[in-house]
Amino acid sequence: MKYTFDYLVYIGRFQPFHLAHMQTIKIALQQSANVILALGSAQDERNTKNPFLASEREQMILSNFSKDDQKRIHFVHVIDVYNDVKWVGLVKSLVAAVVKPTDKAGLIGHFKDDSSYYLQLFPEWQLVELDSLKDAISATPLREAYYRGEIKRIEFPLGTIEFLEKFQQTILYQELKDKFLKHDLSNL
Repeated sequence: MKYTFDYLVYIGRFQPFHLAHMQTIKIALQQSANVILALGSAQDERNTKNPFLASEREQMILSNFSKDDQKRIHFVHVIDVYNDVKWVGLVKSLVAAVVKPTDKAGLIGHFKDDSSYYLQLFPEWQLVELDSLKDAISATPLREAYYRGEIKRIEFPLGTIEFLEKFQQTILYQELKDKFLKHDLSNL
């Protein structure tokens, strides 16, 4: 099959990985031989905004794809640096370690809100701009519901549901849930 790109880069935190994320990757796999998922907030510390480690997110994401598609999905781990110039340099260097100079790389995503400005920071990569997918699912309310003990099953692919259910049985989940609920109650 002839693809438009050798690699499409998809940047996100995927905390957790939901159906709109999956739909974006499926579109990327139709247009590109490979997809690089740049997993943001990849430092090894958990908090209520970033409950899952990069390695856990890799596992969660890959569990939703066929073995053939899994071979075409690559990951780079992007730690938070809180400086756009440094962050762009970091993303580019991590992607460059995967992509050959002769490969055609692009960027895939959609402008959902002010936080999507980063899509304009990579002018050397052709942007595949998507309309909002799956009625603009956002991970934030899904994560908040998760801390209240609810997994919004209609918003997640099966592999994510299984991961979330298993993670709910851990002490880590209980600690994050307690921290979230304590913070939530203090904001009343």
